[in-house]
Amino acid sequence: MADPAPLTPHPEPALAPHPNIRVKDLSACADAPWCGQRHGVWIDLENPTREQVAALQESFSFNPLALEDALATEHWSRFERYPEHLFLIFRTLAEPGALTERTEEIDLFWFPQQRALITFRHEPVGYLEAVWQELDRFAERTPVEVLYTLLQRGTDTFFTFLDELEDRTDALERRAFEDHGGGRRESPLYQEVFTLRRTMIAARRHASSARENVAQLSRHASELSPEGALYLRDVADHLARVYDGLDTARDVLTGLLEVYLNIENQRLNEVMRTLTTVSTVFLPLTFLAGVWGMNFQYEPEFAWRYGYLFAWATFVTIGGSLLVFFKRKGWW
Repeated sequence: MADPAPLTPHPEPALAPHPNIRVKDLSACADAPWCGQRHGVWIDLENPTREQVAALQESFSFNPLALEDALATEHWSRFERYPEHLFLIFRTLAEPGALTERTEEIDLFWFPQQRALITFRHEPVGYLEAVWQELDRFAERTPVEVLYTLLQRGTDTFFTFLDELEDRTDALERRAFEDHGGGRRESPLYQEVFTLRRTMIAARRHASSARENVAQLSRHASELSPEGALYLRDVADHLARVYDGLDTARDVLTGLLEVYLNIENQRLNEVMRTLTTVSTVFLPLTFLAGVWGMNFQYEPEFAWRYGYLFAWATFVTIGGSLLVFFKRKGWW
């Protein structure tokens, strides 16, 4: 990918090396001490301090609004083109494999004419560290290539989340049709579905925000690096695929919840049917027991030698007949 032709470089300012600012010389893809280089570098700061920012401002012209946003935390993905540079806040998922709502953010300043890229972050970002180390295997890289790689790796966190979400959804679907018995479940499935759906909706919002702003970046980059804009549009397309996948997952989770509630209602109906059958069987028996339990002085059955056996035979016959009837009807 070709960056825009650089302006005639001015002599690099003669500054003492700054030990807390790490630099990757993109012309050789090697780490280098930062001594005020303005061209062909990737500069990365973790938890940037006022001192570090002031040192960078001696060599780069930062827009104050962009700098204010970069030093703040908890921003959604956002793109803005300033006269000095292009600025992108890119928020991705920090723990996609664990399906949590925790996110991470990198702030990217792209100076096309100086062929320089500066990244700010407020915590370690795994994929950024991986890209930083992988650059050592190349002979040369451009800032737009580094930018594309960072955005693509960040997008991969959404794909990891989506894959894990599909696996978790499949497991929940199997659980929904399992017979759990009558014991009390410590973690009801509907609670897990609600939690998973809330996490998915949060990831979907972040994917939507990232997609819209990377698409804006690609449109503006087309004026500066047409080839680079193609790669950035590819990232936007990947984010669109993630968004569609998460949209489908939302429908699947909603359907899973409905299926689970229907199954629970069916189980409840089966329990009620069993209880109704038992109550119906004992209703005539209770009636007869009540009749024979009345304290009248003259009741023929009491004087009969086989009255007790007759009572039990009646109970068994009536109860058994009702059970056979219910069984044939499929009610029990």
